[in-house]
Amino acid sequence: MNEGCYPESVKVKVIYFGILREIAGAPQEHLEVAENATAGELFARVMGKYPEMERFAKSLAIAVNLEYSTHSQKLNADDEVALIPPVSGGTSPRCEIVRERIAIEEIANAMRAGEDGAVIVFEGVVRNNTRGRKTLYLDYEAYQAMALKEMEALCEQALREYKIRDIRIVHRIGRLEIGETSVLIVVASVHRGAAFDACRFTIDTLKKKVPIWKKEYFEDGAVWADGEPFPPEVPRS
Repeated sequence: MNEGCYPESVKVKVIYFGILREIAGAPQEHLEVAENATAGELFARVMGKYPEMERFAKSLAIAVNLEYSTHSQKLNADDEVALIPPVSGGTSPRCEIVRERIAIEEIANAMRAGEDGAVIVFEGVVRNNTRGRKTLYLDYEAYQAMALKEMEALCEQALREYKIRDIRIVHRIGRLEIGETSVLIVVASVHRGAAFDACRFTIDTLKKKVPIWKKEYFEDGAVWADGEPFPPEVPRS
């Protein structure tokens, strides 16, 4: 299809996730935009190209080069622009995204230190039903580079705001069966109160902000799970 040319144009990569990928029919594509075009202008163009996406428009966020961005963000040649639905997280210093079973006991034991009075282990587990519908399995996907960056920033925030010694986040992607662990958070601290508070903050924020999505498979079909609203600091469409 001829996307049209501009007298002075640049080419950017647009990435789609979750149901947006299914609507676009591909995980990514390159589009030409006018030189000095904004992310908002690109967004409007994508909505025009894929009218079915418009019903999600008000709940989407935009990321430019792995950073949440506003519609006024100017685009340059070869920028990577991601359209991100509300989120349902290679490795970084404290964080991992994996496809294999999460080594829960090994990770928790490795976190322990002599000064710790508490090690809190949280597991998010695949359950066998959603709102009364029997769940067969889940399939997770992530915008991995950005998810790891957001997960690491979340760890840094928890370390700053709570009196904890260390924290670790591991999220699994791909197909997960009933009873398997999708996300692991381990928090080590001198006192249990700080560890509990930091763990609750981390999982609640991760579910709202880190670009990881799940598709739920039922006996009678499949659906992308509704994400929680983005926190106020994330610009939205």
